[in-house]
Amino acid sequence: MPAPDKQFHQVQHVVVAAEQSGQRIDNFLLGLLKTAPRGLVYRLLRTGQVRVNKGRIKPAYKLSVGDDVRIPPVTLTTGSAVHVPAAVIQQVEASVIAESDHWIVLNKPAGLAVHGGTGVKFGVVDAIQKAFDDTAISLVHRLDRETSGVLILAKNRPAAVHFQSVLRDGSVDKRYSALLNGKFENQITVDAPLLKGEPETGDRMVTVDMVHGKSALTIFKPVEIGAACSLVDVKIESGRTHQIRVHAVHSGHPVLGDPRYGDRVANRCAAGLSDRTLTKQERGRMFLHAREIAFPDLADRPVQKSPESNHKTKLDCVGATLIFAAPVESSWQSVREMLNTGAAA
Repeated sequence: MPAPDKQFHQVQHVVVAAEQSGQRIDNFLLGLLKTAPRGLVYRLLRTGQVRVNKGRIKPAYKLSVGDDVRIPPVTLTTGSAVHVPAAVIQQVEASVIAESDHWIVLNKPAGLAVHGGTGVKFGVVDAIQKAFDDTAISLVHRLDRETSGVLILAKNRPAAVHFQSVLRDGSVDKRYSALLNGKFENQITVDAPLLKGEPETGDRMVTVDMVHGKSALTIFKPVEIGAACSLVDVKIESGRTHQIRVHAVHSGHPVLGDPRYGDRVANRCAAGLSDRTLTKQERGRMFLHAREIAFPDLADRPVQKSPESNHKTKLDCVGATLIFAAPVESSWQSVREMLNTGAAA
């Protein structure tokens, strides 16, 4: 397989090896064409310039061993490694909760994208690769830029494949905390199919579509009820893009601070709170947090010989169910109490 960022001045064919089997074609291309804009990669797929076994495929196509991938001529920018500010590298490194020979777990800060893309020069994965000096580290799931909380990254391909597998078979349990607008009094289950726009065309909105949408189920359970906003526990039974945010709107209670689907008046009220012990970011953020994730570790993983890490204590949980948690910030309580007191007055 060609090295990432190799110049493709003419059509080339890449045969999929065993370690790439099961990977989505879009992720395969993004890894191969590291300095190419994401929009270009999706355009190559949409227009049929990238083909597998001589046929057109969609971005979600899963590769198999021996697949022949046609790569068209692509001009890549070489020698321009992603620049990540030192302060961001330090922030991401400080957010690491734990690591093993296969995983890195961190509490992603709100407002930081997980990867670079259109209008975003760098992301968490770029920062963590530099912090650990390891370009093999990859994302195994995603959080929205505005969402904080537990994020898992894989240190190697077997770990990434394993996580994708347990995601598909429903063995991953994700729980979130959210501040929702209004008085949220009863537990509800939102079972509403979601339809995602086409990012390559600039349409990034997700909508409820009972005909064309993909199945999605979210359980909202009130924890602390308020007049202006309520603290809610959220459990998702699927993992669609913007699922919680869109289902919250569908329930009549948008996520507080949501810049895309939220209530603008409520968002301004939170951002304009007079308590200056809270930072601008703490007042103006989107109040959605990935609080906990649980999944089975590799049952029979190879032992890696590596020097001692200077990061968090390494775990040894072969075959066990891994549970990682990160509580919401204390500022949430202040925001909720101030908004509800103001609403009551």
